[in-house]
Amino acid sequence: MTLLSALDYASVAVFALTGALVASRAQLDIVGFVFIACLTAVGGGTVRDVLINRDPVFWIGQPAYLAVAGAAAILVFFWAPRLESRYRTLLWLDACALAVAVPAGVGVALAAGLGWPVVLVMGMATGCLGGLMRDVVCNEVPLVLKAGEIYVTAAFAGALAAVLLEEAGQGGALLACAAVTFGLRAGSVAFGWRLPVYRARPPRDGRR
Repeated sequence: MTLLSALDYASVAVFALTGALVASRAQLDIVGFVFIACLTAVGGGTVRDVLINRDPVFWIGQPAYLAVAGAAAILVFFWAPRLESRYRTLLWLDACALAVAVPAGVGVALAAGLGWPVVLVMGMATGCLGGLMRDVVCNEVPLVLKAGEIYVTAAFAGALAAVLLEEAGQGGALLACAAVTFGLRAGSVAFGWRLPVYRARPPRDGRR
């Protein structure tokens, strides 16, 4: 198994767990669990592969990815009721998934010989779009769009760290990507780090 395949499997497994946890919050049946888990697990990677014209799309070439996501969904279906706080668990699993998926996207883009702007976008897309699809389908406010959340910013910073190391000819680019991404996202979850949020101000003349 190559490093890129290992990263894809890891991101599929952990994102599938987060999808199944959201399904548990929505009180879906076991089929719903599997659907949401698979959508979350392969959504970002699918968009990445389609955009860079990767043939075949990773889970079509290796359907075992879907088996991993389905197994994760079934596990959560029976395990979730025992959790003290499903939302807190979701946040931490999502942080771990983001820290694996962003380097996976960066690695695929680098292996395809794409330029650094595309590498940045592919890292962010792989890390963020699966969770966005999950939350929209389950009618939850997407984590990536919650005011002040360091989520897309964490993905961007991690991808940027990898690009800078690659441009400098240094090793460990994907490891640095994972570390920066997880560090920022974990700080947001654990310590409440937030970005400034736009505050509307009324016009000076008092009219709306």
